Amino acid sequence: MSPPVLEIKNLHKRFGKLEVLKGIDLTMEKGDVVSLIGSSGSGKTTLLRCVNLLEEYEDGVVAVAGEQIGYKLKNERRIRLSEKEIARQRSMTGMAFQHFNLFPHMSAIRNVMLGLIKTRGMTKDEAYAIAEKWLDRVGMLARKDHYPGQISGGQQQRVAIARAIAMNPQLMLFDEVTSALDPELVNEVLAVIQDLAKDGMTMLLVTHEMQFARDVSTKVIFMQDGQIGEEGPPKQLFKNPKTERLAAFLKNSKI
Repeated sequence: MSPPVLEIKNLHKRFGKLEVLKGIDLTMEKGDVVSLIGSSGSGKTTLLRCVNLLEEYEDGVVAVAGEQIGYKLKNERRIRLSEKEIARQRSMTGMAFQHFNLFPHMSAIRNVMLGLIKTRGMTKDEAYAIAEKWLDRVGMLARKDHYPGQISGGQQQRVAIARAIAMNPQLMLFDEVTSALDPELVNEVLAVIQDLAKDGMTMLLVTHEMQFARDVSTKVIFMQDGQIGEEGPPKQLFKNPKTERLAAFLKNSKI
């Protein structure tokens, strides 16, 4: 039996004296789509960033496909892996951020090709073919030779998603990918993510789009004060919140 795509056990993260994550447990199997919701400062983005060690964590275990991320245990002590090992592990996950982080001096297709050549060791021809496939998948093939400054924010975000998925990650992480977009551009990006979910991609999302979380997720997790306040299937969570905190949050979110 295959290990879970993502397994988090008793995860703790501190910034100085402030404990931001207070013992998170989460398991995701292949094809799961989990949305993290909650107020600003509840720990959602920090949790996401711990998964691929963009934030280091003090205690607990984060494992992708059965492999502990960032550390190994030696004589009951936690030893940080080498930067080379961590870089290899990071390639197991793909991440799309609030801000698109495209290279402004490269065309859309060159942005997608770069990681395939540098990290996966592909030839330019191999990388070009895969980049074309994924740009087509997100509806951006016609603009493959455009530079980021020549396309809209929604189009840039779709290129950024294509770049992450082209690396064939086991798990996709989405951090508020629509929050920097004008309202009329939000739906085009959400439609791409919804399509990927239908294809069975395993995804962990931080989102403030409640309707989207309800429609696309297999599970929704409500974060509060660095802990999981409530979790469950979206229909149950949104229709019958068990806690006053979640009920108040949903009321303010107008769902």
